[in-house]
Amino acid sequence: MIKLYTDAATMNLSGKSAAGILIIKNGKQQQIKLPLESKDNHLAEFEACKLGFELVYNQYTDETSQEIICYYTDSKIVYQSLEKNYAKHYQAQVDAIKKYQISYQLVINNWISDKKNEGAHKLAQQALHKFY
Repeated sequence: MIKLYTDAATMNLSGKSAAGILIIKNGKQQQIKLPLESKDNHLAEFEACKLGFELVYNQYTDETSQEIICYYTDSKIVYQSLEKNYAKHYQAQVDAIKKYQISYQLVINNWISDKKNEGAHKLAQQALHKFY
């Protein structure tokens, strides 16, 4: 099983965004900080999610058919959109994420509070300061 946590942070005035991605497999943690292209927070959350799944896919390609992914986000719009497989204004982002999710035996999408997503949140905040 792989646990994937993502979060995005956006500077209100500049619109610059960054992602924090935390991947846990076999008790080993991988922490990733990335700048994002998105200029608003909702798009940044979807972009962080997609990048998280892309990283997992690229690192565990040989194992994907049997892998179970537990995905965690504090973004209600990302969680609800993935669960419904629909987002009025973000359908292209949902479709891009679902292309990765179908590669796995099972993906469990979870909404968690900001406090429980602290690891990815801190990485996103650090990324903002690192890249901007």
